[in-house]
Amino acid sequence: MKRSSLSNSPADRQPEIHQILAILHKWGIHTLGQLAALDKEQLGARLGPEAIRMWERANGQSNRVLKLVRPPESFEESFEFENEIETAEPLLFMLRRFLEQLAVRLSAIYLVAKELTLRITFAGKHNYERVFKIPQPTNDVDLLFRMLHTHLENFKSEHPIIAVALSAQPIKPAREQFGLFETTLRNPNQLYESLARLTAFLGADRVGTPVLEETHRPDAFRMEPFTWHGLPAHPIDKMSMPRPALRRFRPAAPASVLLDEDTPAHVRGVDSCGKVVRQHGPYLSSGNWWDEKWWTRAEWDLQLEDESLIRCHESEGTWNIDGIYD
Repeated sequence: MKRSSLSNSPADRQPEIHQILAILHKWGIHTLGQLAALDKEQLGARLGPEAIRMWERANGQSNRVLKLVRPPESFEESFEFENEIETAEPLLFMLRRFLEQLAVRLSAIYLVAKELTLRITFAGKHNYERVFKIPQPTNDVDLLFRMLHTHLENFKSEHPIIAVALSAQPIKPAREQFGLFETTLRNPNQLYESLARLTAFLGADRVGTPVLEETHRPDAFRMEPFTWHGLPAHPIDKMSMPRPALRRFRPAAPASVLLDEDTPAHVRGVDSCGKVVRQHGPYLSSGNWWDEKWWTRAEWDLQLEDESLIRCHESEGTWNIDGIYD
């Protein structure tokens, strides 16, 4: 009979155990008492180490280490109001208590909160839920409370509140080592608190990081939520030849342009006015012809009689000055 090593896992030993049981049944061994009455040495010599382990378990001589599995701990606080509330003061009072209790529980096991989830139950069983991402995980009660308070300052509801719950997602405190020329935010939480206030006043579509669109249309961009990834050090590029820089006007300044055989001959604008002595163009560009956001424009670089250099463009019969070259 093939003998297995002691390092095999229980799943790998199952076929061998079934084979040993079949042999024991042929010997007339059907109970634990009958197995325990056999000679240990003789059993091991005939059936191998696995049979010895079975004999030790039958005689109560086998020790198995108990592995403790802790259930996942829930960091959540909730409260049901006896009377319906319609003002923010009782709600803020309870949220402050929740944060203090959660901070104590998290600090006791050396964890910090990386995310808060606020759940509000209204009369009529309507629910509201909001997740707050904490830029730098912390247990600072004052800082977390200001974040909730800022959000609730502009929160409105048609129904009174009957219950509130607050849960925290724990994480180990972050430890990060930066390079010699890398920088980080001095106070990330204060920055994101300011961004939250600006978002409450201006709207989410007006606060964030501008990202260029995948198009040739000048100044086309979209707003994305602000994220901080640090400022890595960049190698210093070699000195390049100087060239004129375009100082753009945002928005572009409206202008009136006199044409001579479809070529600009005179420009009149708020800051630029005069006869055109030299011109380069037109530089044609267009895009989004497949949907309702299609666009087309013709750009010109013009030198006026006062030696100023400007860039202007024409789109759908309207002229605008994009900027002036320094």
